[in-house]
Amino acid sequence: MPDPQLPVPTPTLDNLEFWQGAKRRELLLQRCVDCANHTFPPRPGCVVCGSTRREWVRASGRGKVHSFVVTHQPVHPALRGKTPWGIVDVELEEGVHMISNVVGCAPDDLRIGLPVEVVFEDVSEEIAVPRFRVVA
Repeated sequence: MPDPQLPVPTPTLDNLEFWQGAKRRELLLQRCVDCANHTFPPRPGCVVCGSTRREWVRASGRGKVHSFVVTHQPVHPALRGKTPWGIVDVELEEGVHMISNVVGCAPDDLRIGLPVEVVFEDVSEEIAVPRFRVVA
């Protein structure tokens, strides 16, 4: 029996451009044309001013660990034997938060305020998932 895999994200009309950018190794965010607020996850309208005029812009990809949790339970069959597993809330320089993982960092080394930058992991031929690595 093959090893189970984590579910692969399914692009929708609202987030297709985000996933296309990730495949090109670009972290894209929505930005409101009217008030310049960055939004993540993608939404049909701005959460600040309500405008539906938005554009996709390349993010810096830099941020810091805002919060994290380390799970010791394999919360999915694909995580059996891979715990402890660190899950982070990264606050990007643009002010939005992304939930992801920090690669190359032991869960015991995760800290609030840890500087990170985006990297991408291919999880299928069509999808690359943003992860983060520690910035020295």
